[in-house]
Amino acid sequence: QVQLVESGGRLVQAGGSLRLSCAASGRTFSYYAMGWFRQAPGKEREFVGAIRSSGNTYYTNSVKGRFTISRDNAKNTVYLQMNSLKPEDTAVYYCAAGSTYIYYRPEEYDYWGQGTQVTVSS
Repeated sequence: QVQLVESGGRLVQAGGSLRLSCAASGRTFSYYAMGWFRQAPGKEREFVGAIRSSGNTYYTNSVKGRFTISRDNAKNTVYLQMNSLKPEDTAVYYCAAGSTYIYYRPEEYDYWGQGTQVTVSS
């Protein structure tokens, strides 16, 4: 069992930066792929990015060059550094853990956090 707790979401102006954190319980954190997803009101949950246990990272096109995912296995934490934020980045951001190679599909993940709200004002 893995429990995930996101933090760091808040209101920020367009062009600003935020770093989200996702703290995980459990001793097997390092073996999991960790994904970040987001869901805006009235929209489906969408893939933002993921980091595999190897450290390889993947991003959806809309955030490439602006967002960076990293992980600190010693701290059981994964981070989402978000730069050059845009109003369309406004959403609830979720982290997820799973033993999957299909990292962009939310149904492939076994554990989810409760989400943290990111609001980008124009």
